[in-house]
Amino acid sequence: MTKLAFTKYQGTGNDFIMIDNRDQSFKKYDNKIISYLCHRKLGIGSDGLILIENHADFDFEMIFFNPDGSKSFCGNGSRCAVSFAREIGIIDSKAKFLAIDGTHDSIISNQYVRVKMADTGLPENCLNGKFLDTGSPHYVEFVSDINNFPVFENGKVIRNKNEIFGMRGTNVNFIEETRGGSVFVRTFERGVENETLSCGTGVTASAIIYGLSKGFNKIEVETLGGKLEVGFNKQIEQGVQGIYLSGPVEKVFEGTVAVPGDLVSRNI
Repeated sequence: MTKLAFTKYQGTGNDFIMIDNRDQSFKKYDNKIISYLCHRKLGIGSDGLILIENHADFDFEMIFFNPDGSKSFCGNGSRCAVSFAREIGIIDSKAKFLAIDGTHDSIISNQYVRVKMADTGLPENCLNGKFLDTGSPHYVEFVSDINNFPVFENGKVIRNKNEIFGMRGTNVNFIEETRGGSVFVRTFERGVENETLSCGTGVTASAIIYGLSKGFNKIEVETLGGKLEVGFNKQIEQGVQGIYLSGPVEKVFEGTVAVPGDLVSRNI
């Protein structure tokens, strides 16, 4: 057995295993380790795993893994990473960190975290909705009666349309306007392969698509796990700039987990 120290965080119900890996003690094990730790019956249970590592040019580097071991950018995960970085003494109220899609600035006040997202292109027409990459690929479709909409069943079918989205597929979001400037978003996440209580990059993609269609640049977003806010400064010919994602984060618990030795097949 290998003992591993971790901290669990959640942002509007999107939960993550946080590991302080500044000493490189976690050797970026293969996908079986990631899947084991994220498994809700066998391991700790989470929507993803995040390593916090040193970087010469930034406050820290965030490395995010989906439960299947694949890498991407994670909006709510990055907000949780900023809070965790403050907990372990790396930052105070501001941060500049590196992620898989580039650099991000962040501000934290109490447990409310705002992260500047990467600039995006413009939404593209796709199937019955729109497609936009916000660090992770997202399909967004407007629906009615979102509370009773079959997100899992419809999301799974669209996620796996490889002839459209390629072999890696896409995340799938269903969105409904609740009032002017406010929407409800539900997301089927690839890598998790299920609906999650919230998805930061999905909320961002949905809010941008909604905002551009309605003339809003500040959007309140409700998810099953809580409320977030998305804003952007301007639309240009090539895309959208000055995007931010804001919302609460919470430390859930910390501890150690025993990783069975036969899962540690090789280091990467």
